Amino acid sequence: MTFTTLHRERARRIGDVRRSWLVLLALALGPAALAAQQGGQKIAVLNSRAVLLATPGYAQAESTFTREREAARQELEKLQASLDSAAADFDQKSVMLSPSARTSRRKELEEQRNRLEQRANELQNRLAQRERELIEPIHNRVSEVIEGVRSEGNYALIFDVNANTGLIVAVDKSLDVTQKVIERIKARP
Repeated sequence: MTFTTLHRERARRIGDVRRSWLVLLALALGPAALAAQQGGQKIAVLNSRAVLLATPGYAQAESTFTREREAARQELEKLQASLDSAAADFDQKSVMLSPSARTSRRKELEEQRNRLEQRANELQNRLAQRERELIEPIHNRVSEVIEGVRSEGNYALIFDVNANTGLIVAVDKSLDVTQKVIERIKARP
């Protein structure tokens, strides 16, 4: 399995998990949001992607991470191409090899495949660590500002319209606190 395939499969699984959590969240918070609105408490919405893009340092962190991810993808593609070439060469020449040479060559191919998988896992772990190093502090800072806006504005709930998977189909623009969050983030040191 190539790195690209592994990355797509991981992204698909993460998307499935996020959708499941959002549905559960909507089911759990839907009545709470209704009760909050009826109880005089306020709700708000924001676009987290717009907030992140406006956050100082985010574009650079995302660019660095994207560059590192691309380098890892290219490395794994080269390793995969080398393995594919060696396997094709083996398939072509295997009928001319002695049984012991064929067994030895199969073992070498298996070891090469194992090294590729090990390297793919190492790169995925390293990328996950780099994502935590580069992006997580920014997410934490954004979360703190959002919580501050929520608390100050006495909002019971703030929904992320960017995480929309069909749960929020329309929203009153007066409920949008995105710009307020962006202004606070830019004003923070």
